[in-house]
Amino acid sequence: MKSILSLSITLCIFLLFSCSNADDDVRFDINLDGLGKGQPVDECLNLGDNQLILSIQEQFTTLPGKVSILFKVSDTNGNPVSGLQASQFTIYEQGRNDDCFNTISSSESFARISPNSQVFRNNTLLVLDLSNSVLSNSLDELKQASISFIENVMPSVASPSFNMAIYWFDGEDKLHLLNPLTNSTAELISAVNGITPDISNDPSTDLYGAVIKSTDIAEDLLADGQSEDLISAASVVLFTDGTDQASRYSKSAALDKVNRADPNISFFSIGLGAEIDTEVLTDIGKTFSVFAGNKEELETTFNDISQRVSEQANSFYLFEYCSPKRDGSGENNLAIQVSNNNLQGAVQTKFDATGFTSGCE
Repeated sequence: MKSILSLSITLCIFLLFSCSNADDDVRFDINLDGLGKGQPVDECLNLGDNQLILSIQEQFTTLPGKVSILFKVSDTNGNPVSGLQASQFTIYEQGRNDDCFNTISSSESFARISPNSQVFRNNTLLVLDLSNSVLSNSLDELKQASISFIENVMPSVASPSFNMAIYWFDGEDKLHLLNPLTNSTAELISAVNGITPDISNDPSTDLYGAVIKSTDIAEDLLADGQSEDLISAASVVLFTDGTDQASRYSKSAALDKVNRADPNISFFSIGLGAEIDTEVLTDIGKTFSVFAGNKEELETTFNDISQRVSEQANSFYLFEYCSPKRDGSGENNLAIQVSNNNLQGAVQTKFDATGFTSGCE
């Protein structure tokens, strides 16, 4: 049985951090600002300044004594930090009789990084320009680059936490679905291999329409996650070799859509060739943009983006451990510290040990 832990956010850090939600404001989206649902650690720990930011997304307890914390790790510039192991985390607890925090042995508490599929979903939308210029000049290179992207972003073992869908656009007022959302790498690769030169009936390019429609889809995916009590993130990755030719939607409408989108959506853009507008694509890909001078560079640029997308998704951690606190100890303070390449960061929160007994593993 799970019970959402209560938090009390009492302090806001200026400049880098902003105020968090009140304790009873339960939201199933990503806390991007500052420490999320956490707070700065007590000065008695004397851990020093944070070079890494642990932003708590959600937390809960499971009897007989497990504490689970989902958080995102980034540096002070907002860059995601992925690939952390349980051994890099230190746990501190403070009970009612403690003047400061006591270190909890990671081995004795069975501390671990667990699969986060029970609370987190990351969805990637790969949006491909299949207008006539691509189909006639660089389709084979685009297919190979897309396959590399899929292989790099999707985990080697399928997980409900990581899903991808592929869409394409031409000159029609429609975002065509190539493959629906799935966690199957093989299914996505098969869909890309199935693209043929005659797939499009309209040689024009409705770039701005594709931006608007893909953002709407990403917003819907976040709403679906919220309805299932899941914390969700989405990435829109758009490729084009040109500018908007259909003129159905305005540039301002497309950029306004991106800028007003849910902050839990990341936007990436990939441009190919000399006919692209790099300024526009940089604005569309506000998270990160990359450009290939020719089709031979396309796979390299897709790989650059795939690394960014993968790091973003894999910077969310479900950290779990068995607390030594027992029923009757009440509400306890908890601090978690992470160390990585001579950088450290820590965050503090609370948990209620009501009902905690031995037997946690």
